[in-house]
Amino acid sequence: MKRAQFTLSLILAGIGLCFAQSQYDEELAKKLGADDFGMKKYVMAFLLRGDRVSEYTPEQRSEIQAGHMANIGRMAEIGKLIVAGPFFGNDDLRGIYIFDVQTLEEAKALTETDPAIQAGVLKMDLKEWYGSAALMLLPEMYPKVTKQSF
Repeated sequence: MKRAQFTLSLILAGIGLCFAQSQYDEELAKKLGADDFGMKKYVMAFLLRGDRVSEYTPEQRSEIQAGHMANIGRMAEIGKLIVAGPFFGNDDLRGIYIFDVQTLEEAKALTETDPAIQAGVLKMDLKEWYGSAALMLLPEMYPKVTKQSF
């Protein structure tokens, strides 16, 4: 039985490999910066609740949030921010960014342009991350599924 399962696994892996190789687009992979595994390096930012939230009135926090959202749009427009979004709930972990940059220093410089970071309403924890190069297609696809902007 184990031998049959192993043989079936090998056959399925071979079929998967053939399918993956027949779909490979070298030009697209190069454009997206993909390695041989279809992956690339990003920097992920975990947005955390800042230490100074309570120092601001609701109106001031609303203004800071508007600046935060505008900054997200700016970073996306220049092609450095690939993914951004909040987490559900009201925990200290507020959201994530995925940057198309090679170093933590580049990501730090981008996060420091955020009014919410500057105000201490948010803080960032930056980590290098190895993920699918296909994420680079997200900014192109997002407008096609977005009916209404924030």
